[in-house]
Amino acid sequence: MDTRKIKNLIFDFGGVLVSLDKARCLEAFARIGFSEAAGMIDAYSQQGVFGQLEAGAVSPQEFCAEVRRLTGCQASDEAIWEAWNLFLVGIPTWKLEALVELRKHYPIYLLSNTNEPHWQHAVEHFFPHGEWRVEDYFDRIFLSYELHQVKPGADIFRTVIEQTGVVPEETLFIDDAEANCATARSLGFCTYQPLPDEDWRKLFGGLINRGDR
Repeated sequence: MDTRKIKNLIFDFGGVLVSLDKARCLEAFARIGFSEAAGMIDAYSQQGVFGQLEAGAVSPQEFCAEVRRLTGCQASDEAIWEAWNLFLVGIPTWKLEALVELRKHYPIYLLSNTNEPHWQHAVEHFFPHGEWRVEDYFDRIFLSYELHQVKPGADIFRTVIEQTGVVPEETLFIDDAEANCATARSLGFCTYQPLPDEDWRKLFGGLINRGDR
C-alpha cells in the first residue's frame, strides 16, 4: 500500500487494537445462566440486547435488567459486567507505542462499535501505559454508543468527516471487518483489513521502530 498520500489515520478498536476472546466470554455468561448470549455476540457486530447496548439504545442498567429478564437468573450487575468484559483480553504494548509514534506524523482517530462497559474497562485497564492515557493516543474518539450510530452504516463515517474535516481519499481506515471497510471505501476512504493479531506496523515503513513485540 502506498501511504504517501495518506494524511489521516482512523483505527477500529476491537480486533485491531484490543484482542478479543469470545469463547471465554460465552463461558462466563453460561455460568450465570445466560447461554443465549452465544447467538448474540460476534467479533464484528452484536445482536439483540448486546446490539442495543452498542448503539446506546439501552443504558448499562437496562441491559443488566434485560439479561435477568431473558434468563430468569439473579446475577448482579457486577457479575454480568465481569462476564461481558471477559470478551476483551487487552492491548499489546507494541500497539500503544505504535500509536504514540504515528501520532507524531498523522492525526489519529478512533472509530469503534463499542459499549460503555467495554470502553470504560479499556480506559481503566488497557490504555494506561507509563504516563500515557487514552487521550494520548487519539486526536478524537468516535464511539457507537455515544453517537447512536454503528458501523457498517454510512452515517457514523459521515459524522467523522463532518466533525474532523478529513478528506476520505487522504485517510486510511484500519478495521478488521470487511463490511465496515466496504462502507468506508464507498465513501472514498482508503482501507486496510488486518488479520487477527497481525502486525499492522508494516504499513508505515520506517516511521515506527518495530523492535520486539
